[in-house]
Amino acid sequence: MNLREQQELLEHQILSPYASFSDNTKGRVRVEEPCPMRTEYARDRDRILHSKAFRRLKQKTQVFLSPLGDHYRTRMTHTLEVTQIARTIARALRINEDLTEAIALGHDLGHTPYGHAGERALNQLNSNGFKHYLQSVRVCEKLEKNRHGLNLCRETLNGFACHTEGPQAYTLEGKVVRYADRIAFLNHDFEDAVSAGAVTESDLPALVKSQLGTSKSQRITSLISSLVNNFQDGELGFDIATKEAFWTFNDYMYEAVYLNTDGKPKAEEHKVFGIVEALYKYFHEKPDAMPDFYLQIAFEEGIDRAVTDYISGMSDEFATTTYEDLFIPKSWPVY
Repeated sequence: MNLREQQELLEHQILSPYASFSDNTKGRVRVEEPCPMRTEYARDRDRILHSKAFRRLKQKTQVFLSPLGDHYRTRMTHTLEVTQIARTIARALRINEDLTEAIALGHDLGHTPYGHAGERALNQLNSNGFKHYLQSVRVCEKLEKNRHGLNLCRETLNGFACHTEGPQAYTLEGKVVRYADRIAFLNHDFEDAVSAGAVTESDLPALVKSQLGTSKSQRITSLISSLVNNFQDGELGFDIATKEAFWTFNDYMYEAVYLNTDGKPKAEEHKVFGIVEALYKYFHEKPDAMPDFYLQIAFEEGIDRAVTDYISGMSDEFATTTYEDLFIPKSWPVY
């Protein structure tokens, strides 16, 4: 047996019956020769990690726009924290870590510049709407590798599509990432909000502190432990007390941070729609100003699709620079 076959055999020996086994994948849209060393899900993980879309995450907003400081999260660091939490849960449940990691690493590849503010703007501007989790699927199926796509396994793509809302993923690994995503962002966004002066540690609801802990580490550990200890017959979820504290934490963050545009850290978000709208209208009216890559998409799938793909793939810095180049008058010397 080659190394891949040995790994596939080992999966059947050590993983839970609820795990997704690499040799039982639903496969890829385009059939490929198996790798002699890596399982199918390991190949997915590597393709995502080496993609252009993954590299762009380092310059995309997580929560706070353009923070002055080195320690605020970006979409990249959020993704890495989700991945580690998801792998910890996957290992404890003895499910497929490679598939879990692939879904976690790629779940936000379709995210817009300027975080959810950018997503809301594109959702209003495009008549068909816009959801970052569906764009993550599109990035990997249609846009990466000069529109050849990454040709990922169906289980990985399903995990992307189901990581935020709507139906649950059909794999346990996908369900784990959905929990890991929320566990990560509630905790690290609260930490960033404290650093930004938007809230204080004492503002956290008493139930959250008493049930989950008074530090980020304690809260993450409590939530992971509840999922693992409460797991039964393939069903994933928190125990009743932890669930109540979790949703209290969630509601508090939406009220105090995510939807609170009065405080300084979120006050700049109202400018996002204007930037995205201006870019959208400009490229819609002048598609030749877009790279040839997106002109081909416009020809085949329509101008709205092409402009949405172009803008959603931009980093914060590139979107801002493009806006400035197009709409802000440049100074010129007088001799």
